[in-house]
Amino acid sequence: MHTSDWHLGRSFHGVGMLDAQRAFIDQLVTFVRDEAVDVVLIAGDVYDRALPGVYVVGLLDDALVRLTGAGAQVVLTSGNHDSAIRLGFASRLLERGGVHLRTRLAELDKPVLFPLDDDADGTGPVLAVYGIPWLEPRLVAGQLGVETASHFEVTRAATARIREDLDERARARTVHSVVLAHTFASGGISSDSERDLSIGGVGAVPLDLFDGFGYTALGHLHGRQELSATVRYSGSPLAYSFSEAKHKKGSWLVEVDAAGIGEVREVLWAAPRTLAVLRGTLDELLSSGDLAWAEGAYCQVTLTDAQRPAQAMERLRSRFPDTLVLGFDPEGAGAAAKASYSSRLAEAEDDLSVCCGFLEHVRGRGADDAESAILADALETVRLEGMSL
Repeated sequence: MHTSDWHLGRSFHGVGMLDAQRAFIDQLVTFVRDEAVDVVLIAGDVYDRALPGVYVVGLLDDALVRLTGAGAQVVLTSGNHDSAIRLGFASRLLERGGVHLRTRLAELDKPVLFPLDDDADGTGPVLAVYGIPWLEPRLVAGQLGVETASHFEVTRAATARIREDLDERARARTVHSVVLAHTFASGGISSDSERDLSIGGVGAVPLDLFDGFGYTALGHLHGRQELSATVRYSGSPLAYSFSEAKHKKGSWLVEVDAAGIGEVREVLWAAPRTLAVLRGTLDELLSSGDLAWAEGAYCQVTLTDAQRPAQAMERLRSRFPDTLVLGFDPEGAGAAAKASYSSRLAEAEDDLSVCCGFLEHVRGRGADDAESAILADALETVRLEGMSL
């Protein structure tokens, strides 16, 4: 089973997600047990931070114990959010329990081997699973013997090492290969929650670097997608940004036997909460019967009122209590509304206009009659005090 980007410990716009991540692990363990999954792959970004919290580490510990208890072995690599050294701690000891960590550069061409039939004499067909951890070009270029510190060059060098090992093993037996890699492959579709991700070809690696491998299990992008028949992203098991609201979260189940890589089918995970991206005037959103489904969702709302409504968040939360993000994009605003604050200030006719203009600038809504009266009274008081001096 190909998974990635668990991001254990991540929050969603200030809302903790440990319970949701625990629920995903429950689904995963149940599926592994019911479907007799032999190997679970985690292609990087196991944690969301290099220094995960105590409860987060405990959650991964519990997940690994339960997965191996359900009959699966686990192969995982480190991603750009992980600390490779910390995640790889006790790797040799954990391997005895069926948890195989590939977080060190020196281990990328040392596969985990899984016999595919009766292998009493050690010559039967075997599945070789290789793990390429996140490769920071500036840190690993020298160790990989490349002159140019780029994602393309270090990934090309890493896959070349794997091919050399595969060729050597294939001289003695039939070897089928699976490669885990945490990287941005060209052709992938990014989303907002991949932080520090280079777009536009910079930092991307071409798919042909993975030619010849039976299956490449990618991590880094959070949308589950098929880049080619043998190269796929599993995506994150949970949505970590509103740009993922339309994603169907899941994994890939890959069948492997003595003949090689067989059927690959999608496995979907139930989402703990629906995400809603809403847009409209405040009155429209509060009255629309078509939005009843969003009342229990995490909501991102963009209000299009010409003037920013008073107590907008409080009023929205009266219907959509889990509104987490609120933005404003007034529709039909004229040129005067779009003019810079300094230009509008220069055109102010009197002190009251300056005060009302400032109020509109900082809160997106002009002064009402009562507020204008208070400001006018304050300005008059200041004027009279100045005369008395």
